[in-house]
Amino acid sequence: MKLPNNLSWLGQEAAPRHLLKAVELYGTEEIVGPKHNPVIMGWAKELGFQGFYTSDEIPWCGLFMAIVMKRAGREIPGFPLRALSWNNFGVPVSENNAMLADVLTFSRKGGGHVGLYVGEDATAFHVLGGNQGNKVSVIRIAKERLSEVRRPAYNSMPTNIRKVHLASNGGLSQNEA
Repeated sequence: MKLPNNLSWLGQEAAPRHLLKAVELYGTEEIVGPKHNPVIMGWAKELGFQGFYTSDEIPWCGLFMAIVMKRAGREIPGFPLRALSWNNFGVPVSENNAMLADVLTFSRKGGGHVGLYVGEDATAFHVLGGNQGNKVSVIRIAKERLSEVRRPAYNSMPTNIRKVHLASNGGLSQNEA
């Protein structure tokens, strides 16, 4: 699916690989009900989780992150399907230093959520992730819900890793499940 105009700049980014892989999957949607999106189910198979991950009705933000990182050649944490397991990914970064393509984890009622930083405004992070409105999308999540900022252990940090300031358009996500 094509990125919306306000996010088209993401399609022009040169690196890092995991961000590029995530952008390629933008718009992938689960199928609500008894059928399941074969693309999402294929991610589970590619990762070796098909025995556990049997439905796209199961929260899949961690599955999305795992497939993106695997395809980018990055190491994934143990139990990657659990969003807050991503608190053990890469190296820690302070909230004030979150930058493009960093992994962000959030607390929410009933669990957690994980996605990639693509920007921020005064009160929210703009997050590219899976299972956001039942699809791969970019949403705003309140900064106060942040659990961790993690950055891949780059051998050489891409030159485009930077703070991205975006307009605070759209409401805040309340529940990414």
